Amino acid sequence: MNTWAKKLDLPPVWLLIFIGLSWVQTQVWNPASYPSNFATLVGWGIVAGGIILMGVSFVMFLRHKTSVVPKRTPKSIIKTGPYKYSRNPIYLADAIVLFGFILTQGSVISFILIPLFLWAISARFINGEEAGIRAEFGQEFEDYCKQTRRWV
Repeated sequence: MNTWAKKLDLPPVWLLIFIGLSWVQTQVWNPASYPSNFATLVGWGIVAGGIILMGVSFVMFLRHKTSVVPKRTPKSIIKTGPYKYSRNPIYLADAIVLFGFILTQGSVISFILIPLFLWAISARFINGEEAGIRAEFGQEFEDYCKQTRRWV
């Protein structure tokens, strides 16, 4: 993989790709009519909620003085705040943002992108990150995994 590809292989880039795919799909073919004002409002509210969850989760990394950069082994396991309910609240927030955006577009077809996004994020980031954390923290991480689900 070349240097640019490595630098661009980040979760926010993947989120933007999937948002772009949803937008393109809606522009090219949208069998549903335009979304209602209510769906648009709810969709943007969901996007805002996802962004808030991202922010809160990011602050937890700062408080614990550990790296938020994917594929780096953290210095500690965060088990409070959103991490009490999800091992991956930032990735969950990404999926929430994608869901909200799709809702604003009014195209049911694009909802297929959500499980594809979750699969891509798991394959590109989560599986490797969890393997590294498991190697670094052993039983402490195993216990955390037993108490906290990957998504919710």
